[in-house]
Amino acid sequence: MLRVQLRPLSMMLQAIPVSARLFLAGKAPVAPVGGSGGRSIHAGESTNTWRKPDAGRLKLNFDGSSKHTSRRASIGGVYRDHEGGFVLGYAERIGKATSSVAELAALRRGLELALENGWLNISIEGDAKTVVDVVRNRVSIRAEEDLRQCEEIAALLPLLDDGGMAVSHVRRAGNRVAHGFAKLGHGVARPRVWRGVPPDEVLRYLQRDADGK
Repeated sequence: MLRVQLRPLSMMLQAIPVSARLFLAGKAPVAPVGGSGGRSIHAGESTNTWRKPDAGRLKLNFDGSSKHTSRRASIGGVYRDHEGGFVLGYAERIGKATSSVAELAALRRGLELALENGWLNISIEGDAKTVVDVVRNRVSIRAEEDLRQCEEIAALLPLLDDGGMAVSHVRRAGNRVAHGFAKLGHGVARPRVWRGVPPDEVLRYLQRDADGK
């Protein structure tokens, strides 16, 4: 069974405007998913390679993985600083899910970790363009499980970054570290979080990104 409720968010969901909920259901022409509460979402440039965030800001790269035949899914992500230094990584299994649900769950988990650690000044980057476009308020989603994830993401975004959040699409080659964590998620028995010291499986990709390769 797909586990989509990693944290109790009922109180935060009550704060989502009715217009946002209607949009998420595909019933409203305006998309306030990322812009509620006066926050603004800045669309970063789509790139082939990972780029360091601005000084004073952390970047979240996220990724979801769903096996084609079994649909067994896992999520992963990584936070890095403006020098490309590893700050935190996460990985876990989420049961059976579509690739889109896995991508959304990976983003949601990353946002949860930002709030848990008090990181409000972050950038977001992923290789799932549809998910990036959802956060940018460019597309709507109708699938039930996807909608549930979107509602939780919509509740989390207003709690982050008063100055405007950058959300970017990066192609798979630039999302190698997050992909490595998502791949690790298939093999972990319970949710894992790495702080300060990354697992060996992603070290070479972290170094390549930091070196701009």
